[in-house]
Amino acid sequence: METQNLTGMVQFLLLRFSEEQESQPLIFGLFLSMYLITVLGNLLIILAVSSDPHLHMPMYFFLSNLSFVDICFTSTTVPKMLLNIQTHSKAISYEGCITQMYFSILLAGLDNFLLTVMAYDCYVAICHPLHYTVIMKPRLCGLLVLVCWIVSVLHSLLEIFMALQLSFCKEVEIPHFFCELNQVVHLACSDTFLNDLVIYFSAGVLGGGPLGGILYSYCKIVSSIQRISSAQGKYKAFSTCASHLTVVSLFYCSAIGVYVSSTGTQNSQSISIASVMYTVVTPMLNPFIYSLRNKDIKGALKILTGKKTMKVPLS
Repeated sequence: METQNLTGMVQFLLLRFSEEQESQPLIFGLFLSMYLITVLGNLLIILAVSSDPHLHMPMYFFLSNLSFVDICFTSTTVPKMLLNIQTHSKAISYEGCITQMYFSILLAGLDNFLLTVMAYDCYVAICHPLHYTVIMKPRLCGLLVLVCWIVSVLHSLLEIFMALQLSFCKEVEIPHFFCELNQVVHLACSDTFLNDLVIYFSAGVLGGGPLGGILYSYCKIVSSIQRISSAQGKYKAFSTCASHLTVVSLFYCSAIGVYVSSTGTQNSQSISIASVMYTVVTPMLNPFIYSLRNKDIKGALKILTGKKTMKVPLS
């Protein structure tokens, strides 16, 4: 029988973490808690950086941008999943799936590029400390963030344009808790060769390139730290980039874990659990990593909460 293109009427079905009704309230509560912690933690970082003049520095400017992107990234996937649990539904419309794919690609790319820019900031701070203020001017910092946005938007538009050319012939069940590009593309009933080509080329250039830049920066950083004579100086230099290195390791290890899970196994549960690491857990942990290891951030948060309590009238 001839295949009919039903893309205009197609309905996508998202995977649940468990089909047992008894476990749905527990899953709902767990993801709602993680989502609220992510939003609140990253929002506090943004407010702390913007309210404290001492934090108006390139490193914290990039950190506040990363926090904003993490809030948006988590908000792209988790609310829809929570809504589906509450309504006992798996469905997401074609338009909703395309929109979710666009923003997830955009924001994942921004995370990747911002971590690379932050690695460059650490490199300049440790390897060229005397020229730091000359190199990392506000104009350059703003330009770097703008370039991150432009490249991410163009890449996301390209991927979505390619996905819009595909045809879907029936009710499509996505083995994921959100519309992940690679999973959706391989469920199409039309030829996906060009889509695969764009996906893998983009992953190599826009994923491998920034990762190579980060590794190069840290090779130079380690080399510079080894040349420092005093132990106190080495510790101070290392503490400058320790939080960023932790976040980078968490982000890339979880992203590589998702890739390995999607290529090495057909178990949809394992793929979804691996995806939770970089879409939910990593954005949630970032504020804790930076605030716990950074005295300036902790001080700014104390001042921020102190200002709020001072506003209460005493009578």
